Amino acid sequence: MPKLKTHKGTAKRVKISGTGKIIRERAFGNHILAKKSKARKRNMKTAGSINGKIAKNVKTVLGV
Repeated sequence: MPKLKTHKGTAKRVKISGTGKIIRERAFGNHILAKKSKARKRNMKTAGSINGKIAKNVKTVLGV
């Protein structure tokens, strides 16, 4: 089977931690922030993780 190319769009959006978890940024934090609560905006700053079947798919397209 030939080598797979890395999906560059995915590679720009996620990082793999030292333990192998996939880390992503949270959505909805760029504009229309006035009507969002402080707690909601604060939680958008924290990184999220990807788990389950989707994590397996992401690792496949990254070639990990």
